Amino acid sequence: MWLLAAVAGALCVATGALPWQDAVATTERVGPILGFLAAVTVLAELADAAQVFDAAAVAAARLARGRTRVLFALVVVLAAVTTIVLSLDTTAVLFTPVVLALAEQVGLPPTPFAMTTVWLANTASLLLPVSNLTNLLAVDRLHLSAIAFAARMWLPAAVAIAVTTIVIGYTYRSALHGRFTEPTAIAIADRLLFHIATAACLGVIPFFLLGFPVWAVATGGAAVLTGAFAVRRRKVLRFSLLPWQLVLLVEGLFLVIATLGTHGLDAVLARLAGTAADALGVLRTSVIGALASNLVNNLPSYLALERVADQHTDRLLGLLLGTNLGPLITLWGSLATLLWRERCRARGVRISAAEFARVGVRGVPVMLAATWAALVLAR
Repeated sequence: MWLLAAVAGALCVATGALPWQDAVATTERVGPILGFLAAVTVLAELADAAQVFDAAAVAAARLARGRTRVLFALVVVLAAVTTIVLSLDTTAVLFTPVVLALAEQVGLPPTPFAMTTVWLANTASLLLPVSNLTNLLAVDRLHLSAIAFAARMWLPAAVAIAVTTIVIGYTYRSALHGRFTEPTAIAIADRLLFHIATAACLGVIPFFLLGFPVWAVATGGAAVLTGAFAVRRRKVLRFSLLPWQLVLLVEGLFLVIATLGTHGLDAVLARLAGTAADALGVLRTSVIGALASNLVNNLPSYLALERVADQHTDRLLGLLLGTNLGPLITLWGSLATLLWRERCRARGVRISAAEFARVGVRGVPVMLAATWAALVLAR
């Protein structure tokens, strides 16, 4: 898929279907996203190699004291908080290895915990601008402060987390029943490297919260940890740490969507989304955003629909419901899901497209309806 997207994007520019200046403008806007993607992936890979996630998994399992449902609730809280304050992509990259290591440590099936993580990485991303890159784009367009944005989105965000907990908890209720044996402490191979990696992961948090560019913060953390590994375990450093395939996929998708936008896509989306800014108009925009995100990807879908939302606050916020919460039916629906899938593969966990879609088809319509109602009530 990455090769197809990359070639298609390159052809759009090479043939002149997308004017050069538009291609440059698109790349400039997506550049910080790609920088963050590359840096946070390297940070996660090296932290995993330093056993940070294994140690965190043991600590979480001990806190639950052998109760599977308590462990599930703990994962829900931690995944939601991580998404809200550190962004959904950070949850997908940094928290996914924790829950997979956790399931392995206590002998529980990994799928319920993996699905909890990817759902909350998307659905808990409504509250703050930093929680999702689409939020940052919307805030920039609407000129909203972080406080004003949170004031409008707190109720939909709370509803989204609640619905996620119910959907995942009910779907995997049999696997989340009973008790587990608490794991023993793990042996840390290199304690100095472990402490440096832990500090690098935790150290990015205040800089994210203070509003520093997410790509710069993640790059700083990745650079510190790369330097430590260069001294202590140089063999771990390899080119494959960089998610270059995902970078090409995202860049290609953005170029293709930008090209289609100049050749009629914007007009089609405008007709589909309509022009009404009342409650039903907001719902319509949300649904179209969810459908487009599952067909293509939420980031280019947001940019395409943003151009036809007329800068109306309620419509753009409704669009965020669709692009943040909606892409949970297809595995390519959001960048966070793609990152999550890579982390699952790295841990040997395979979740099929059919399994992913089965849960999404059941839960996404309920999620959109409930959060739309909450958004209308929070006006």
